[in-house]
Amino acid sequence: MARTRARRRAPRRTTGAVALAGVLALTACSVTGSGSGSDAASGSATDGSGGTVTLVTHDSFHVSDGLLEQFEADTGLTVKQVAPGDGGALVNQLILTKDAPLGDVVFGIDNTFASRAIDEGVLEPYESQAPAAADAEQYAPDASHSLTAVDLGDVCLNVDHAWFAEQGLAEPTTLQDLTDPRYQDLTVVTNAATSSPGLAFLLATVGAFGEDGWQQYWTDLKANGLKVAEGWSDAYYTDFSGGGGGGPRPIALSYASSPPATVPEGGGEPTTGALLDTCFRQVEYAGVLAGAQNPEGAQQLVDWLLSDAVQADIPGSMYMYPVSTAVDLPEDWAQWAPLSDAPYEVPLDDIADNRDAWVREWTDLVVG
Repeated sequence: MARTRARRRAPRRTTGAVALAGVLALTACSVTGSGSGSDAASGSATDGSGGTVTLVTHDSFHVSDGLLEQFEADTGLTVKQVAPGDGGALVNQLILTKDAPLGDVVFGIDNTFASRAIDEGVLEPYESQAPAAADAEQYAPDASHSLTAVDLGDVCLNVDHAWFAEQGLAEPTTLQDLTDPRYQDLTVVTNAATSSPGLAFLLATVGAFGEDGWQQYWTDLKANGLKVAEGWSDAYYTDFSGGGGGGPRPIALSYASSPPATVPEGGGEPTTGALLDTCFRQVEYAGVLAGAQNPEGAQQLVDWLLSDAVQADIPGSMYMYPVSTAVDLPEDWAQWAPLSDAPYEVPLDDIADNRDAWVREWTDLVVG
């Protein structure tokens, strides 16, 4: 199904109705396309043995037409896809089904859930030799080679420039600004318990205010009229005034790479902007599933995700940054979708030790 440039971003992070349907149905479908991409399987140990390899991923995995078909042609494999939901739902399903895995290879586990997936033993170590593997290594969650980084992006608040201009109100720039009464009832974020961007934003506030200070920040934010949506698409396309749906709130949680999608047809600049002082860096990984029926095919698919062709496709298809430093990014990204110079950070060990407790505490404070 064809998708417009802006809409292509919609399923990328949704955890609303689409994700729920994915969790309940665990829909599996064959993914193919048409076209070319001669290096699509570059780095793979292609043996021509064929068979089926099942990719377990989030709802919004997408590559351009032709890439998967070329991979299938190069390897003799048939790729099937299972989409249990958003990143959090994905990990939960992998853990629940680890004795009878949903597939052979996973893509979409991010750094907020990486430690949980590794600790639960749902992954089999694999060290890729694909072109971008050396670049991916810097984002490895640990030394086990259980997960291989494929892409990254910054979860940040976005603002609707036109709304603020019309109201004659200065745009906020920092996390602290959002608690200012001038911005009462203007912000929508996603649920940290059900949405991977929501959890990433919770971690941004932990990084900003400390393990003993983030609670007061959220208390103040709630008192200033914060709205919590279940998923990214609900927040961005329904509540956000700049998301195309005419919502009432001009501040919404999204990505630093979202603004280029709001450049109007015939226009020269986006109608929204990312607040780069509010970001948390999200890294997405691929890995071979323990107990895979086709571990060799799974390894080949991990290599394919790190191939030059797929890495170059990631910005346009999934609005994330590839891990490969050899990719030429879209021209408008340098101006309208830069990564934050200083995203908030929380050590992976701290996330692993505290994630569930923080989410419970956040839920009690903010959702009730």
